[in-house]
Amino acid sequence: MSDTPKCPHCGSEYVYEDAALFVCPECAHEWPMAQAQEEPQGLMVKDANGNLLADGDSITVIKDLKVKGSSSVVKVGTRVKNIRLVEGDHDIDCKIPGIGAMKLKSQFVKKS
Repeated sequence: MSDTPKCPHCGSEYVYEDAALFVCPECAHEWPMAQAQEEPQGLMVKDANGNLLADGDSITVIKDLKVKGSSSVVKVGTRVKNIRLVEGDHDIDCKIPGIGAMKLKSQFVKKS
């Protein structure tokens, strides 16, 4: 098989070339070959608004979050500095003032 990338939409490996496009037969997603070469290879985490997050960014919590195993709550508007991106279900590692080290899901934060 040739050196074609996996589908960015569904992850299928059965992608084929059609003129200047890559086409996925499973989900019918099409994208230009030039875009496939420009995409960064690495951990891509987006916040609730679709902004790309990076290590060291500052974020703001957009929903009250209960802390598991405690009666504490991370309130809406809590600002967190110097985040670290990790792989897994909870993709942000950080230290929240007054609470300590936590893992957050990116869908509950926005970049500030």
